[in-house]
Amino acid sequence: MSPVCLVTGAAGFIGSHLSERLITDGYEVIGVDCFTDYYPRAMKERNIHTLRHNPRFHFVEADLRTADLGSLLNGVDYIFHFAAQAGVRSSWGENFAGYLEHNVLATQRLLEATKERKITRFIYASSSSIYGNVQSLPIREDALPRPFSPYGVTKLAGELLCQLYCSNFEVPAVALRYFTVYGPRQRPDMAIYRFISALLRDEPITIYGDGEQTRDFTFVADAVEASILAMRCDIPGAAFNIGGGARVTVRRVIETLEEITGRKARLEHRPVQPGDVHHTLADTSAAQRSLGFTPKVSLREGLQAQVTWMMNPSRLVAN
Repeated sequence: MSPVCLVTGAAGFIGSHLSERLITDGYEVIGVDCFTDYYPRAMKERNIHTLRHNPRFHFVEADLRTADLGSLLNGVDYIFHFAAQAGVRSSWGENFAGYLEHNVLATQRLLEATKERKITRFIYASSSSIYGNVQSLPIREDALPRPFSPYGVTKLAGELLCQLYCSNFEVPAVALRYFTVYGPRQRPDMAIYRFISALLRDEPITIYGDGEQTRDFTFVADAVEASILAMRCDIPGAAFNIGGGARVTVRRVIETLEEITGRKARLEHRPVQPGDVHHTLADTSAAQRSLGFTPKVSLREGLQAQVTWMMNPSRLVAN
């Protein structure tokens, strides 16, 4: 019998790609999602349309905050915890309560349900947002976490919970700190999706700040590969940066998209938003040594793949 993987957030951007890869690699997958209203449910349903027809994929619509997790974990060998309330800019004010519920409480409940079970690996999807505005680049895993947004605070709290349950109950948790993942199925609130959507619709592109801020962009297939490699990593309690290997300005991303689409962008500048960091660049040497991870997809290749995916009008939603 094939090993069984539980993927939370399976209908989301990375979770759906990961579920497909696990199925391809011969695993059984239990996919869980509660379809929060952060963006249209129809987009998530499309993400798992093909998976729903695969006999090795079993989908459960459930909320980790209230679900019977004991029953859900029966027979599970690997857990990939990708469910989370996403979005830096939306995490302020009254919205923070939802981030605490989905990113902290749900993680604690899942870890609590895991502690008495023989799980081979618990992979936690963390974020570069835990670092905040780090002055020294590239960012290493031993940099002092200083989240610059409430979202980053909750992702760091999730990581710390994983470490606590690893130390106290031997839950074999590994955290992967993803740096700005992009590609087909990207969430519509994310920058690259918004840029491509605006170009295809001949609408203005909104840039927060001067466009000289930089990001380490990671193609979704590379993020998934890192997750698969972490399954085989026997270093419980570890945390690894997962990045694309290049620091690129927002302006350069837009210029590349102009070249790919053959369209000229119309830019509208707005003030920098609270919680937005200036620069990110991952030092992935630890992931290379311990996991064998090396990003393979260049930014241009990845942007081309996302543009091709978004050329289907059904992929576009209102900004």
